[in-house]
Amino acid sequence: MLRDFRHGGPKAIERVRRAEPGVYLKVLALLVPREHKVEHSNAVSGLSDEELEAAIEHIKASLAARAGDKAKVIEGTVEPVAIETTAQAAEHEAAPRKRPNRLLEQPTTA
Repeated sequence: MLRDFRHGGPKAIERVRRAEPGVYLKVLALLVPREHKVEHSNAVSGLSDEELEAAIEHIKASLAARAGDKAKVIEGTVEPVAIETTAQAAEHEAAPRKRPNRLLEQPTTA
């Protein structure tokens, strides 16, 4: 069956989806389980005091190791940068710009 599905299954599913959407939706509904039982459990309440202390120490050690790995020192020098004068800024502003996008300027009417 798997070999047959791999060979023609996707085309058959597409054909049913287009020709008979009701049947397609019924098959999808049959694939979803009717009931799904979810049980909540508290794993911490079942641990002894010693196990809790060991878990806390393990978490602290893991966090400390992770923090130590990420703390890296980057060394470098700062180079001076020329500040743009008012004339240069005006020249930069006078440069031709792209045409505005009409679709983005008008409010949506949908």
